[in-house]
Amino acid sequence: MEENLYQNLFLKQFNQSDSIAYSQDFISSTSDYNFQLLDNAYRNTGRIYAKLKLAIEGDKCQDETCSLELAELKHLEQAPQVSLDFLSSVLSELGVTEEKNFDPNNNFKYTAANSVLTGKPGFSKSDGYNVYLDILQGGSQQIVFVGPAFTEPLVINNTALGSLNKAGTSLVVSTPDIDSEMLTLLTEVGIFSPDMVGENGQLMAGAKITEEYVIMNPDGTPDYEIIDIGNGKGRNILKYDLDKIEKKVTPFINAEVAGLLSSEQDAVAAWNVYISKGTSVEEDDQMVQNANAAASSWSYTEDLPLAQDKKVLFEKKYKEYFMNNYLKQFTTNQLPTVQADAAVFDLAEAKKAKAQKFIDDNNL
Repeated sequence: MEENLYQNLFLKQFNQSDSIAYSQDFISSTSDYNFQLLDNAYRNTGRIYAKLKLAIEGDKCQDETCSLELAELKHLEQAPQVSLDFLSSVLSELGVTEEKNFDPNNNFKYTAANSVLTGKPGFSKSDGYNVYLDILQGGSQQIVFVGPAFTEPLVINNTALGSLNKAGTSLVVSTPDIDSEMLTLLTEVGIFSPDMVGENGQLMAGAKITEEYVIMNPDGTPDYEIIDIGNGKGRNILKYDLDKIEKKVTPFINAEVAGLLSSEQDAVAAWNVYISKGTSVEEDDQMVQNANAAASSWSYTEDLPLAQDKKVLFEKKYKEYFMNNYLKQFTTNQLPTVQADAAVFDLAEAKKAKAQKFIDDNNL
């Protein structure tokens, strides 16, 4: 598993690097990317088609109904469109390997295959790579990749790929857009008023959690926390009932998790790229290479279907991810909504006044 991760990361870095442009051997040599997929696949089909037609018309079929010959004839007539649909589907699947948040725990062979089909430098016929499209008896087709990155040929069959797609499963897993999901979740958890949500469906700038979750004094005024801003000055910030907030948002988070777990391969991708390490999208943007779960990665081949303990762990870590990377900013260093209470003040006098208020409120 670690070898696969290394290979994927190496291929990604190789494809994104400009270093090959400075290789004299590469720029002085001819690179042949003409794999002639369709030409080679259909080179002999004309002869086969003619042979089948002659057998049918000459009453020389394997049986009197000519059922086998008629079926093969139909497959050949449909084959060109099947090929186009198949290649389109393969390109779409393999294209996932170029997504920004691609999970390198996917099989690295798909990254190599995409590099071949998209003509990346270093993946030409001249570099030892080739790709074949085969028209098989019975109407199915397969695409075969060979070359230095493949210890054995990578074979993808169109009927197998089609059945996966119909079942809602992908050959290469696209990592869910966690940032978009979390931003939407913020508007749905019920701690922001509807007028805080903009036309784009996201929280507006300056959005605040409703007063229902602000900790209050017995007299109904906010119980501010006083923070030191230096030079003997301080200011008030709001205090929130974090337990109450957590109880409110938890059912919404659980529902979101249930949706993700309905496609377990999506959950594995989200876990590997974001949830396990807890890195935010912004943090990943600042890294040379996105964080990934590495040693704590879940394997698509070994961990699916997910065991119950992993589902429980995913729910726990997903909640932590949401609370720390998205909700925390709205409960930290929030200024009062009352303008007078938001002003900077003398820190010593304010602390003395707060202590006196506590004594008065509690009749001490």
